[in-house]
Amino acid sequence: MIRSPFPRTVPSKEPKVRTRKCAVKACRLTFEPRSMSHKCCSPGCAMLHVTAEKARKDRKERQEGLQKLKRRADYLEDAQKAFNAFIRARDLAAGCGCISCGRHNADRWNAGHFKSVGAHPELRFNEQNVHLQCARPCNKDQGGNIHKYRIALLDRIGAQGVAYLEGPHGPAKYTIEQAQEITKTYRAKLRALIK
Repeated sequence: MIRSPFPRTVPSKEPKVRTRKCAVKACRLTFEPRSMSHKCCSPGCAMLHVTAEKARKDRKERQEGLQKLKRRADYLEDAQKAFNAFIRARDLAAGCGCISCGRHNADRWNAGHFKSVGAHPELRFNEQNVHLQCARPCNKDQGGNIHKYRIALLDRIGAQGVAYLEGPHGPAKYTIEQAQEITKTYRAKLRALIK
């Protein structure tokens, strides 16, 4: 192989200048990074970025820790809160008063169960079983004022609906996934009702 006496001339390419936007959302200046791990345009922004990242990691770890500590009962409690909030909003939006005494001006409202959660867990999230009730005296002091509740319930859902609630039901043992789904469903229903 014979070499040429004339050296090859390769047109010179200018090196590509890589730029990046500052990782701090308030800044977002474009800068030339010194290395792959260089994320901020200045030392001040770097301090802000490190602080924000540490706070984000702490929040994530705390959230994961809480998720690990939660029991099935905690998930059911969350689901019950979401369900009760929806029931209160539903009946207040419809202009209903307390199902037991008919009051419209209570200081606090509860979502009162006709068939209690302890005795009938299978009806815990049944919308026909739960209605707006004044916290005092009906729900707390009079144990739900069930006699008057039943009379009003006959008018509201009919004899067939009350017979269903009073009839036999299969046992219910909600899983964590079911409780999470119930929470999600009733939070969405509440948001739709409020809009």
